[in-house]
Amino acid sequence: MDIPSGGDIAAVVVSHCSAETIDDCLQRLRGSDGVAEIRVVDNASDDGTVDIVQRHAASDPRVRFIANPDNPGFAVACNQGAADSEAPWLAFVNPDCLLEADALARLRALADGLPAPLLGADLVDEAGVRDAAARRRDPDFASMLRAGRRARQSTAIAIDDSIELQPVEAISGALMLMPRLLFERVEGFDEAYRLHAEDLDLCRRARAAGASVAVANRVRVLHVRGVSSRSRPLFVEWHKHRGLWRYFGKFEASRRSLPTRALVFAAIWTRFPVALLRACWRSR
Repeated sequence: MDIPSGGDIAAVVVSHCSAETIDDCLQRLRGSDGVAEIRVVDNASDDGTVDIVQRHAASDPRVRFIANPDNPGFAVACNQGAADSEAPWLAFVNPDCLLEADALARLRALADGLPAPLLGADLVDEAGVRDAAARRRDPDFASMLRAGRRARQSTAIAIDDSIELQPVEAISGALMLMPRLLFERVEGFDEAYRLHAEDLDLCRRARAAGASVAVANRVRVLHVRGVSSRSRPLFVEWHKHRGLWRYFGKFEASRRSLPTRALVFAAIWTRFPVALLRACWRSR
């Protein structure tokens, strides 16, 4: 794979009821080094998000707006944004990620020389707490059944600040930078996911294609989590659990016994009502 050294970046933002942060997100992307295209794909927002995005598109020719009449999901929208752009680098940026002006350019510089790089950043919340989802192992559902909560927590990889670029198995879909050639080689995001686990899936397929998946420990990005999900806890939790079941079926089920597959199914969907209640409580 002939990975470009340097080159412009196309930033793809998927929005859904993101009015709380989308203005700041786009303002920062417009001021970001190396960003030549910004594609905002909106999944049927009804909270003022569209008006904010249209204002940015009217004042900056790099910003192009794609409006979906319904919500086909995060993976579909990411693929739409990528297909509507041309830059040799793709950055998938959540509307609740607020980047410093040099963040994407620094990621791209770190990617130089790596075989098929797929990079994430050090995501932190407003209190400066670092997000464990930025550095993950592939989930092993059978091990989770044996070890319970301790195994679920072990999917997070410990931060190693002694190295600038830390290899991991999976990064967070909240912020991903990769060459377009790699994205096209793996045929983009799997559109059968509606929400959740599509980032794990992409990282796993990218590694199988020879990608180097890593986190830039010294590129820090503020991630204001859960802005759009708070208004629709049932939708979010349903598709999170559906995504986990798809991931298991795609990568693990064929090498597991029928009883193990049944137990994983039961574990995922027994957890669903508990997770839904917690999400409803948080949304209050």
